[in-house]
Amino acid sequence: MVLKRPSRRTSTGSSRLVGAPGLSAGALPDNATLLDSLPVPVLLLDEAGRIRFANSAAEPFFGISEPHLRLLGLADLGPADHPLSLLIEQVRVNEVTIVEHELMLEGPRLQRQGITVQGTPVTDYPGYVLLTLHDSSAARALDRQLTFRNAARSVSGMAAILAHEVKNPLSGIRGAAQLLETTVAENDRELAVLIRDEADRIKALVERMEMFDEKPIERRSVNIHRVLEHVRMLAQQGFAAHIRFVEQYDPSLPPVWGNRDQLVQVLLNLVKNAAGAISGDQGSGEITLCTAYRHSARLSIPGSDQKVHLPLMVTVRDSGPGISDSIRPHLFEPFLTTKTTGSGLGLALAAKIIGDHGGLIEIDSRPGRTDVILHLPVLVEEASDI
Repeated sequence: MVLKRPSRRTSTGSSRLVGAPGLSAGALPDNATLLDSLPVPVLLLDEAGRIRFANSAAEPFFGISEPHLRLLGLADLGPADHPLSLLIEQVRVNEVTIVEHELMLEGPRLQRQGITVQGTPVTDYPGYVLLTLHDSSAARALDRQLTFRNAARSVSGMAAILAHEVKNPLSGIRGAAQLLETTVAENDRELAVLIRDEADRIKALVERMEMFDEKPIERRSVNIHRVLEHVRMLAQQGFAAHIRFVEQYDPSLPPVWGNRDQLVQVLLNLVKNAAGAISGDQGSGEITLCTAYRHSARLSIPGSDQKVHLPLMVTVRDSGPGISDSIRPHLFEPFLTTKTTGSGLGLALAAKIIGDHGGLIEIDSRPGRTDVILHLPVLVEEASDI
């Protein structure tokens, strides 16, 4: 059995059928047309494991055109002992539909995690298997993002209380400490200075928490590469002067729909965290800044009726020791820090800002490498640059 996908365009040498513009009364579309209309990737494998059909959704999923997909086989999707191969074998032997969750597809042409695969035998065609693939990573990222936003809102409420109830008496305490500093004996002046400095520290903490407010942000077209270049220059002139930077940019990226100053703030904080993670490498550390384009689901910007999608990926990668398993689930919780001088608000604030942009933030860490990945929106209608 060979399914031929109805073509939406004419291509020389294509074996696809050209779909009719309409159906007569009582007629139904053929199987290929129905499969091609599904929003999830669908593959048809023959008894030898070759791909005989791939629908439209399979092209962006694999990043390969449909004619090239039909040149691939099961070996290109994973090794012989991969769970996907075992699933297909069980479908063939038992002739039942089998579903496998949280699969990792890693091969010479594919790198995907958290994939749900359903295999179904094809009636009257022994050995043929119809595969549908669902990428649940975006849904999990959205769930985590909602958690991060709720945490940020709790900090926002706390900040409002602190600003109202703490900052005014704090100013009085600081003023009194300054007066004491000029009137007390030399031996007691150090205590007055200590009171003043601690009042300043508490005020700075409250002001940082006030950044979690719910004010709408002003957005415009932003060239993310110029933002990254600005952040890199700031870092190399200061806290990351001893660290080597590697830039892996996709020059064809469209602009981000966002707030430049806030994106600089987020990326500078992420680079600072990366530099801190590899500070013990004595000059051998490396920070990699990457940009890439990837297809993703469309979402609504909070507070707007405009639709965006999140195809633009910005990654800050460091060569540090990685993040321990005990800390990883709590990375974006406010006040969590492993630094003796840290406030624990940096990543929580980053998650809040990226969430306000309608984007997502994820962290992938292993020994010797940590990736912080920002998924940022691009307005379909926006094409200008700054």
